[in-house]
Amino acid sequence: MKTQEFKELVYQEFALIAGAFAHPKRVEMIEILAQGERNVEGLARSVSLTVANTSRHLQLLKNARLVKSRKVGVTVYYSLADEQVVGCLKSLQALAERRSAEIREVMHLFFKERDSLEPLSIDELRRRIEQEDVVLLDVRPKSEYATAHIRGALNMPLDELKHKLHQLARDRDIVAYCRGPYCVMSAEAVKLLREAGFRAFRLEQGVYEWKAAGLPVEEGA
Repeated sequence: MKTQEFKELVYQEFALIAGAFAHPKRVEMIEILAQGERNVEGLARSVSLTVANTSRHLQLLKNARLVKSRKVGVTVYYSLADEQVVGCLKSLQALAERRSAEIREVMHLFFKERDSLEPLSIDELRRRIEQEDVVLLDVRPKSEYATAHIRGALNMPLDELKHKLHQLARDRDIVAYCRGPYCVMSAEAVKLLREAGFRAFRLEQGVYEWKAAGLPVEEGA
């Protein structure tokens, strides 16, 4: 193989993977699949696309070997190929936030409107869990909670939270978390909780970052 042929083949593969990230809906799909496998219908609902469009995006991700699939009966389930895909997504997010003033400004405005107090770091949440002075809420969908969640967290999906407020103790602080720093569900949950009179905070990271820090997670409902 000649040098130029080698370079073209290698860079073509690099471009194939980079191109798979080059659509906002595919980036969103990768973030959701990082929480656990989904079928096409469930993923389509999560990203607000038709099943047909979702299938096309998934095929592009599969061609780039970023996702894999398995079939159960007539239902096809998709998941990320491995942990490196999540790592690539996190690196992309970090690079974009460092290089894009627009992203920083949008994040600042969005979260400031919903969360006037500083979000909690992983270290601070760990300290407060050890002191048993906080209620931890996972506001992701039930399927994502069942795949993996921070140990001891209660699952109250955002779309159900308003109807379950009576189950929460009002004499303890509440910390809500979701998929990670760009996920809006925890911010919306904190806004709802504070309007209902609770003292609530948002975890600035998600389950992936918690697990990556070597901290315990659980599986199951």
